[in-house]
Amino acid sequence: MIYTLTDEKRYARVIKDNTRGSYFSMGYVMDTVALVGCKDNFKEALEKAINLIGGLGDLCFPLILKPNMCSGKDVTGHANVEVGVIGALVDRILEDNPEASLRIVESNSVGKFANKAFTRFGYRTYVDELSDRGIDISLHNLSKEPLVPTDYDGYYLKRPEMPSLLMDAGGLISVALAKTHGLTFVTGALKNLFGLLPSKGKGIYHPEIHKVILDLNLIFRSRLSLIDGRVGLEGVVKGTPRELGCIILGRNPASVDATMARVMGFDPMRIRHIVEAVGHGLGSLDPVVVGSDVGSHVVEFREAKGLKANAVLG
Repeated sequence: MIYTLTDEKRYARVIKDNTRGSYFSMGYVMDTVALVGCKDNFKEALEKAINLIGGLGDLCFPLILKPNMCSGKDVTGHANVEVGVIGALVDRILEDNPEASLRIVESNSVGKFANKAFTRFGYRTYVDELSDRGIDISLHNLSKEPLVPTDYDGYYLKRPEMPSLLMDAGGLISVALAKTHGLTFVTGALKNLFGLLPSKGKGIYHPEIHKVILDLNLIFRSRLSLIDGRVGLEGVVKGTPRELGCIILGRNPASVDATMARVMGFDPMRIRHIVEAVGHGLGSLDPVVVGSDVGSHVVEFREAKGLKANAVLG
């Protein structure tokens, strides 16, 4: 299903404050983000977070689950979403929707072949076990899926060809990690959708990555966004792990990422792709945070080495 969000784009506007060089979103409805402390029992924390935002909501199927998997060899253990995180989410979805059809997706990239990563990090074994129990769940390498044309005319993507599996889906959940990134300042729920692009050579999109991230999040509007913030990473694949001891859950990806940025010690108003997403109805820079206090989880991350100037506002 394609989400062009024409009405949201029409009603959302961004006003620039020339004095401070910052941006403010007008026209959005304040939303809620759950921040829950978590070190060991992820499933328990996830249940608490879901309850805090009023439940999973009305999910449509087949449902796409997009874990952040950026590396074929996770040297720190914190570059890819653990299969257990997806397992906890799937269990909770099935409680409400026993007949749910679920599709776990990733694409090839410079750092990995998705099929090999699925096997190495336990996703293939996990899905096979559930399939043997009669659960409608499957793994998909988007780089191998048939492509179909779209009529989306975006800021960078102009009528892109996208995997038919995505276009026929009922919705999407973005599952990401709290990490720094040289091209985008941070990488969370919004940046995670970059992995929906089927091309292995995604470097061609890097010069305009902020526009690409915005386009992808407008085409494929996440129903839920989840950050496994138990341990973050100063880096994308390699780097320094930093213990945050939390998870973050919400319905709007920009709101979730703004909260994640604050927990990492960053001002989300400085992060270009988050601000631009807010300006297009994808959330709030200052959502209502329920559960734990943000300040109780803040860990001051270092900015990525070589951080691109166009990733930063102000």
